[in-house]
Amino acid sequence: MSADCMSEVPDLFSFLFTVNLLAIVILSRGKCGLSACTSRYLVAMAAADLLSLIVTVILWRIVVYYFPGTLLEVTPVCSAIGVFFCAVTDCSVWFTVAFSFDRFVAICCNKLKAKYCTVNTATATLATTCALFCIKNVPVYFTLEPEEIIDNIPWRCPRKPGYYTDPGWVAFDWLDKGSTPLFPFALILLLNALTVRHILVASQIRKKLRGQRTEENRSDPEMESRRKSVILLFAVSGNFILLWLPYVINFLYYSIAQVNPDNDTDSTFVFQQVSFMLLTLSCCTNTFIYAATQSKFREQLTNAIKYPVISIGHFIIPRDL
Repeated sequence: MSADCMSEVPDLFSFLFTVNLLAIVILSRGKCGLSACTSRYLVAMAAADLLSLIVTVILWRIVVYYFPGTLLEVTPVCSAIGVFFCAVTDCSVWFTVAFSFDRFVAICCNKLKAKYCTVNTATATLATTCALFCIKNVPVYFTLEPEEIIDNIPWRCPRKPGYYTDPGWVAFDWLDKGSTPLFPFALILLLNALTVRHILVASQIRKKLRGQRTEENRSDPEMESRRKSVILLFAVSGNFILLWLPYVINFLYYSIAQVNPDNDTDSTFVFQQVSFMLLTLSCCTNTFIYAATQSKFREQLTNAIKYPVISIGHFIIPRDL
């Protein structure tokens, strides 16, 4: 990455950090017209995205570029950061899956909806997911080794060469990539397909019961509510699939063709870096999705932006005047 590009990173990070933080605050207040359990899932997704952004940009870009030779580059520390990053990424992905399943139950399973779509269930699901993937990523620590040892201090943490050839590590790599994002891909596509099918069938039934014709445009509050829920669901899950797809293609190429990453050509290296960039970008886009699909979220976001300006105006110009 060039110096000119790196000079833009802190400013871009500040913007994305602020946007994600605003999303967490706004969604936590519960004034966006969303159910309590939906808000809980969206807050968890925003928090995981924010942590992923902090690790990727601050710990792996800004600090290493601007402050080389710090404690963060000592092998045990950067290995621990690698474990944390993998765990946060997994949580971000599986929180999206949990959200998709919650919306599937809410739309397609009326009998299960009352028991499953609750704040307690959402909290338990998110906590269990987080714990499982923290444990699952512990082996990542042992896939890394020192790049060099200076004065008996190991520095940096490249992947062990045996990781790409040892059967045990190859199996772990497939398990790792299978759990994130291959299996989530399949689950999200399946849940979305079932949701669409259910909505189309339910829509036809409701039109017949209400005596509507296709060309008529009478208001149906139930279908309008479902429409908004589905727009949010498809926007979030579609964004995930599109931005993770190049990474999946990259993984399948290296795995099926059994190409050693150390022997990359210019084109494969560029594609690999683009896939990593899009993966990171996926941690920054959900807030914009909420703003684009939820009118009440836009209203709350506008109020949050206006509040400092109004407060400063009241401070400078007292109301008594």
